[in-house]
Amino acid sequence: MKRILLCFTCILFSLLLTAQKKAVTESGEEVILYENGTWKFVNEAGQIKTEIPVNPAVFKKSSASSFLVKSNKLDIGVWLDPKKWSFKKSGEDDVSEYDFELKGKDLYAMLITESIEIPLESLKTIALENAKEAAPDIHIVKEEYRTVNGKKMLYLQMDGSAQGIKLSYCGYYYSDEAGTVQFVTYTAQSLLSRYMPAIEEILNGMARL
Repeated sequence: MKRILLCFTCILFSLLLTAQKKAVTESGEEVILYENGTWKFVNEAGQIKTEIPVNPAVFKKSSASSFLVKSNKLDIGVWLDPKKWSFKKSGEDDVSEYDFELKGKDLYAMLITESIEIPLESLKTIALENAKEAAPDIHIVKEEYRTVNGKKMLYLQMDGSAQGIKLSYCGYYYSDEAGTVQFVTYTAQSLLSRYMPAIEEILNGMARL
């Protein structure tokens, strides 16, 4: 199952990173330029203008998360429990900088870092629009802003399927003048509730250094 999940996820996030470019028109309107020559206004492409709620809770790393996996690209890192999680640095041609796995389980995560700043709401729109190219039925199940280790982050849960495999993605999205980070966990939809405590624990280990 790991190979199938990883393959689909790499396709999904490769599309997110490479399928479009953003530009500004002469009148100052922001647009997305697609590789096939078409374009859309950012608001039109998202088709979502509802206000994203703010979760008033404060999210912080677990005391059990004692090991720091630090990005080599940005001042960002992930605190994790080394007894539960394994990780490896990705290859130069991979989408992610690091891949993570809950030991002996079917729960995985990817840390994706880019040195460009993207507004969080625009990042949400881009993520959803391009994910549909790999999983046409993908949709946002939950979205909210959270304060995680002192920083405002966007939390998204997206569900979708490819070749009959139903998957759930839960992740944090963060951006500032230094760059953009996507830290996303993924597993089968049928396993999501079982793994949610582990998902929350590792996601809340993401921190600006």
